[in-house]
Amino acid sequence: MKVGWLMTILWINLLVVYTFSFFARYFSTTVLATEFSPSLRPNKILVFGGILTLVMVSGLRSNIGDTYFYKRIYVYNNFTWEFITSQKDIGFGILQLFLKKLSDDPQILLFTTALITNVLIILVLYKYTRIFELSIYVFITSGFFIVSMNGIRQCLAAAIAFAATKFLFEGNWKRYMLVVLLASTIHQSALILIPIFFIIRRKAWTKMAFLLLFLAILIVIGFNQFTEVLFTALKNTQYGIYKDFKEGGANVIRVAVEGAPLLIAFLGREKLRKIMPNSDYIVNMALIGFILMIISTQNWIFARFAIYFSLYQFILVSWIVKLFKEKDQRLIYFAILILYLAYHYFDSVITMNIVYKSDYFDPIFQLRGWLNER
Repeated sequence: MKVGWLMTILWINLLVVYTFSFFARYFSTTVLATEFSPSLRPNKILVFGGILTLVMVSGLRSNIGDTYFYKRIYVYNNFTWEFITSQKDIGFGILQLFLKKLSDDPQILLFTTALITNVLIILVLYKYTRIFELSIYVFITSGFFIVSMNGIRQCLAAAIAFAATKFLFEGNWKRYMLVVLLASTIHQSALILIPIFFIIRRKAWTKMAFLLLFLAILIVIGFNQFTEVLFTALKNTQYGIYKDFKEGGANVIRVAVEGAPLLIAFLGREKLRKIMPNSDYIVNMALIGFILMIISTQNWIFARFAIYFSLYQFILVSWIVKLFKEKDQRLIYFAILILYLAYHYFDSVITMNIVYKSDYFDPIFQLRGWLNER
């Protein structure tokens, strides 16, 4: 069997999910618009079809990134309460404890985390995006969907925290903190969202926003000094091991992809506030993600923290099309599709050479190959 056939799974996934999402918006219903969500609500049945496809592809994989290590840990560890409480992220240990009672097959862990992660993310996008299929398309082509199959714990934590977006918009800090604390039991890095709550609930593009960008640039220039201070502070935590992390920095093209929607949002900031009253919070979250991506050009580990903020890019992208004149919106829409598709090919095929494998899908392609030979 050719590896090329296996890669088609990811491309078929993109096509099928985009199609479901497109028609979900096409057959959307009109609801009462609120300060935080648009009046158009995508068709629930078609949205479910897209979610099911994402979960099946992600949950039935057998490789990609750290998948092998998660499977190995699940198989060989005995998840007693003593073992779980001795670990730092006890929530993930408890999840595995209950799953072990159901099955020793590590596929159940992959499927469960894929289910929770994708359902939570898509439901938030379902509620707050303006052009639903565009957000889903960028969710996949930006590489986040593949990242969720690699950094399982952190993406699961990010999805749980993302589910608290309603509380973020409403300013309900108590409920938001409870959700973040829950997410932190899966991955402690989620705790960075606690102070972030109070930072981003302000008008976007203020002097503070530009100060943060300036600080990010300074960090890049004086990166060695910055990391020395940072990892000295983190040396007694689970992140102290990243002091000697030597995988290089994020690609500048990835940074440009992260920054492009923000540039458009800045140029059309006044109109964006009119059509999307809660846009300042989304822009601020996306801006922090962009700043972290700038810093990650020096060391990829900082891109992991950007995971919590990149999710808000997918909401933002769905609104920036509406910042253009109506006669230009179709052109901008297709430009986004083409540019993100080109980036997806560059990132997943040329740069990372992603090979998708599945104990469930592989036999199907093996049968197809055998039939073609006949």
